[in-house]
Amino acid sequence: MISTNDLKVGLAIEYDGGLLEILEWAHIKPGKGPAFVRAKLKNLRTGAIFERTFRAGEKVQDVRIEEKEVQFLYSAGDDFVFMDGETFEQMSVPKAKVGKVAGFMKENDTVKVTLNGDEVLGIAVPIHVVLKIAKAEPGVRGNTASTATKSATLETGAVINVPLFVEEGDKVKIDTRTGEYVERAK
Repeated sequence: MISTNDLKVGLAIEYDGGLLEILEWAHIKPGKGPAFVRAKLKNLRTGAIFERTFRAGEKVQDVRIEEKEVQFLYSAGDDFVFMDGETFEQMSVPKAKVGKVAGFMKENDTVKVTLNGDEVLGIAVPIHVVLKIAKAEPGVRGNTASTATKSATLETGAVINVPLFVEEGDKVKIDTRTGEYVERAK
């Protein structure tokens, strides 16, 4: 148990049955009345972000969150299977928990998994990944006064927009935060 006066950005707490991460906090001492702590929190299970006000000195339960590097092995139905490189234990994670990063992982990639005990809270891939274009429509020249794009399917099955000059078989660098094309890769 820790006091709300000891909150820090990045700290994980358990409160009202939820597992929450502190995104921002401020200790406020008004002219009248008791001091309080206003915090911006993120629910680590649902991703919801909200604000909450605590009394100064109120006790909350702190939680130990672990981040581990694991290897993505394969997907089987609606589950993704990962292996811990140190213990060689495999863990199966539902597609809903992996989220949109599933389109940027290929077999044998190393990713970071956030854990609370044995519960998987999230999967993080590198900010930029290089993937091969599996299918791309031919580029149509014409009204290209502005940046013209076309859709392309990556080797992982994800669909992104790429410039007209990108062809099937090309490797491209993608920003995994936005899912946007960055540049052609070698």
